[in-house]
Amino acid sequence: MFSTPFVLTFSLLLSLPILFFLAPRILPPKPHSLPISPSDELDDINLFNRAITLANSHATTNPSKFFHLSSKNPSLKIAFLFLTNTDLHFSPLWDLFFHDTPSYLFNIYIHADPSVNITRSLLSPLFANKFIPSKRTFRASPTLISATRRLLATALLDDPSNAYFALLSQHCVPLHSFPYTYRSLLLSPTFDSSDPESSRIGIRLKYKSFIEIISHAPKLWKRYTSRGRYAMMPEIPFEQFRVGSQFFALTRRHALLVVKDRTLWRKFKIPCYRDEECYPEEHYFPTLLSMADPDGCTKYTLTRVNWTGTVNGHPYTYRPPEVSSELIIRLRQSNNSESYLFARKFTPDCLEPLMRIAKSVIFRD
Repeated sequence: MFSTPFVLTFSLLLSLPILFFLAPRILPPKPHSLPISPSDELDDINLFNRAITLANSHATTNPSKFFHLSSKNPSLKIAFLFLTNTDLHFSPLWDLFFHDTPSYLFNIYIHADPSVNITRSLLSPLFANKFIPSKRTFRASPTLISATRRLLATALLDDPSNAYFALLSQHCVPLHSFPYTYRSLLLSPTFDSSDPESSRIGIRLKYKSFIEIISHAPKLWKRYTSRGRYAMMPEIPFEQFRVGSQFFALTRRHALLVVKDRTLWRKFKIPCYRDEECYPEEHYFPTLLSMADPDGCTKYTLTRVNWTGTVNGHPYTYRPPEVSSELIIRLRQSNNSESYLFARKFTPDCLEPLMRIAKSVIFRD
């Protein structure tokens, strides 16, 4: 007969291989990114609540101006939201873009990672004083969602005339002049070719958010389960999970919807344990707006990106020898609208060749 200690030792040794293979299925996975701190979360909630309160007060006193866009009202503005963790290398090009544009047509807001020293002394007054209180941001983490929501809330609080909210990065460049961009978003009855019913007899009837929403994409299931197989349930079943570009142009109504959200945010703020499939900023906004108001979205973006030659989840990056009038014309071409309005991704040293063709090509519509 085997002694009891011998049996126990033998059983333990026998169970080790079994535990090794079953541990990933039994034990919760270890997240790769840190959760958002309670203090940062509280700061955001306070900001969002102030934006919601003010927005609701404007909606009560002047509902048509808040909830609807009027192409006859010249005071309606485009809020340009820059999300960056480096210097704004293309600010001189954007200075030309905004040159001679009345201030009652646009606003600029910049969220810059506070861990990075932005060279503000090199910025024009147009950009130097547009920085908002910011928090750290990390790639493949929900901090990018928080930063975007922070920009939206600040713009909502700052000016009730902000009608469209265009999110951009430091790598984005304009493909048209400001007048063309403004007309396309706020005035043109034909710009959005994906929905003929949005305009009739030359009159703009609908104002939609320009945001990419894709329901079928490679590795969508892996993206959905990057926080855990059942982490998104029950609020977000896989059938309603969407993916799309993080760069959008939202209507004021949808910007407020994003700032108001608490339900989906509780799911998307969960840190991922699989970095290579975790891009929360590409999931949260398309999923939220698709679930809340699919008919109010165009389902395509106005920022052109080249995904050929993707490296580590980054799109193709243009370099100085590639910058030409032919490239700008090619980047403008769209199957959904009359033109793309912005493009990325460009290296900082593309500034000089872009400036050379700015007036003769980029801003000559």
